Amino acid sequence: MTELLRLEGVWAGYGSAMVLEDIALTLREGASLALLGRNGMGKTTLLATLMGAARLRRGRMWLRGADLARVPPQRRAAAGLGWVPQERDIFASLTVEENLAVAARPGAWDLAAVYGLFPRLRERRGNLGSQLSGGEQQMLAMGRALMLNPRIMLLDEPLEGLAPLIAQELLGIIGDMVRQGGMSVILVEQHARQILPLTEMALVLERGRVVYDGSSAALAADPGRLDQWLGVAARGATAP
Repeated sequence: MTELLRLEGVWAGYGSAMVLEDIALTLREGASLALLGRNGMGKTTLLATLMGAARLRRGRMWLRGADLARVPPQRRAAAGLGWVPQERDIFASLTVEENLAVAARPGAWDLAAVYGLFPRLRERRGNLGSQLSGGEQQMLAMGRALMLNPRIMLLDEPLEGLAPLIAQELLGIIGDMVRQGGMSVILVEQHARQILPLTEMALVLERGRVVYDGSSAALAADPGRLDQWLGVAARGATAP
């Protein structure tokens, strides 16, 4: 497959604080990556660096061969990055359909496709964002990112704070999204055993550095390393 994203020697952080050190990452077209690590190890910062919300101090980032660092943060969604942050950031005063329509760009992901993936959103298309449950808001945030027709979808802990049944439903939807292909996915999640089966590759961060870069299946089959790097989050039950 064609290389889509490459990071080499990336150091990044916020203000004077350095969070990421010497990060290297390669992602192919249509590939899926689990981005793992304990809290505070730099996972969200890595996504924020890609989006231009964290400061790149050293290193290079390329998206489809172009220098991503030269793309202003406000243009990175148009360049092909779809970001679903932990905070979701939906428009509470707009309806579901308005939230989706405001992000629409030409491509395969249109209202019909998003409603097909998230039937709950179709049922609630006239509801305001503020009238949705936490799980529905997460679905809306993901649907809105899909409406951008991104080359890479960045999902930052999409199961955080959700009831177990809703989390399992969303996991199934994420699995469907990964299997459909057509775009790459980087998935950050505390519960490693839930997302490793959904992804091809895994990257584990420890104190801002890469300690594992390889197959998701190989990591899932190695409880010793899971326990060493991820602890309880890796050994947890099937629901958060």
